[in-house]
Amino acid sequence: MKKVFRKAMVVAMLATTISGNAQVPTIQWQKCFGGFNRDNAASIWQTLDGGYIIAGFSESNDGDVSGHQAGIGGFTPKDYWVVKTDSDGNILYQKCLGGSKDEEAKSVQQTTDGGFIVAGYSASKNGHVTGNHDDVGYKGDFWIVKLGDTLNIEWEKSLGGNMNEVAYSIQQTNDGGYIIAGSTISNNSGDVGSLHTIDNSLYGSEDFWIVKLGDSGIIQWQKVLGGTGKDVPYSIQQTSDGGYIITGETNSYGDTSGVNGDVSGYHGTGYTDIWTVKLDHNGTIDWQKCLGGSNYDYAYSIQQTADGGYIIAGSSESSDGDVSGNKGSADYWIVKLSSSGALEWQKSLGGTEFEYATCIQQTTDGGYIVAGSSTSNDGDVSNHHGTVGNSFYDYWVVKLSNNGSLEWQKSMGGAGAYDVAASIKQTTDGSYIVAGTTSSNDGDVSGYHQYYDFWVVKLSAGETAIEEATNSLMFTVSPNPANDFATVSNIQKGSTLHMTDITGNTVYSSVTINEQITINTTGFTNGIYLISVENKGNITNRKLIVNR
Repeated sequence: MKKVFRKAMVVAMLATTISGNAQVPTIQWQKCFGGFNRDNAASIWQTLDGGYIIAGFSESNDGDVSGHQAGIGGFTPKDYWVVKTDSDGNILYQKCLGGSKDEEAKSVQQTTDGGFIVAGYSASKNGHVTGNHDDVGYKGDFWIVKLGDTLNIEWEKSLGGNMNEVAYSIQQTNDGGYIIAGSTISNNSGDVGSLHTIDNSLYGSEDFWIVKLGDSGIIQWQKVLGGTGKDVPYSIQQTSDGGYIITGETNSYGDTSGVNGDVSGYHGTGYTDIWTVKLDHNGTIDWQKCLGGSNYDYAYSIQQTADGGYIIAGSSESSDGDVSGNKGSADYWIVKLSSSGALEWQKSLGGTEFEYATCIQQTTDGGYIVAGSSTSNDGDVSNHHGTVGNSFYDYWVVKLSNNGSLEWQKSMGGAGAYDVAASIKQTTDGSYIVAGTTSSNDGDVSGYHQYYDFWVVKLSAGETAIEEATNSLMFTVSPNPANDFATVSNIQKGSTLHMTDITGNTVYSSVTINEQITINTTGFTNGIYLISVENKGNITNRKLIVNR
């Protein structure tokens, strides 16, 4: 199945460069998925066949949803709901996963074998769920589910202690295993280590819980990180050095030395900072950074950038400390860090009402695509749908240059109060796919069922012109598929070459001295990679398949 799946994906990526002024993209298609109860999407991923995998939760058992697990005593629980579509958004497969209590999927990714890994939480001890650690009857565990390509369950794993755990982010690692970031309030119970190795009283309500699994779901190591306050991680990614970058929130403020457990550099008292932690491959802290001001600051998404640094997206209500340019209430707050965690630049984006960014990705032109939600119709935000105010949200998608300058923005939604974007990815054709939740049935939204639906929107590339690259950038990659090495030829001298995996993680980078580079691929996981060559602002891309 693995070889057949990869052969279906052996397609050449068109060599293009982008010219002209940025243009706001158009909606190519949009789809509502759900039934007649609450259906909330949390994560989307483009699959190797050009379609999409979406995960969230459902309380429905009608419309597009079937197989929902029954509750007890008339209770309607949430189930993981996983939807696989084709490239046009038509449902191919859907699956409800769970038991008689609540489950919420927070993160999904396609795996190198063509299947899928899903993470979130479960409070059940029946149905599809086994091994829940709660002895009270209502606490949640991390629930990790490995699915096949048609959404059949291959294995599932409950991870946790005697209290609550929620997994927010999962990624397949280069060794074929998985790294998970979530929160715990358990202490030295079940799978969870001691909340502090010296003095348990130092740790408080909620901590980062980072878990490394092998390819079959066995725990290889786990790490609890935090201070006396609430410390919650929302995003994790493996880095090019084999370590991990994590971001989330903290309100663990320090003593007179400025240190509280693992947290230092906190701004203010009682509010939240962005807390970003870099771990090595064994889970040891390389460095940590608090970012923010004297009000609430949150981070929901992080990615390593092509230059080895990091880009973070979240929201901020501050106008001091590390934050400047706030437009009013909460803004998108985008932060660029160096590889060592130094602040390189930051950008506040929004209007006088409320904005929060949930997802960011570096794009093939070196800029960034950001998705989240807005309740404004002024400042940086225009064309809001419905009522403007703190409880009426639109999807808000923003394209930034590589230095954070706003290139375009787009509000999407209807008159309903809840159009909330959760996840965005640039697609292989240079367009964008956005997933979240809608309560509208007008404006940009059609096909709505009832209450809340998954809402998936495919946007065009948003460029004024796509021109064929010059011959000097028309490089070749061979052999392709590659086994032990791949040779990149016909490179213009002085170009920058980056190689990224399917998660957007940079695995190789070089400034070219010669017209040919040979890349050793023996340490790379089998799968699809993107090779990008940039010269004088022009970028050309090629796909490389590693299949040893």
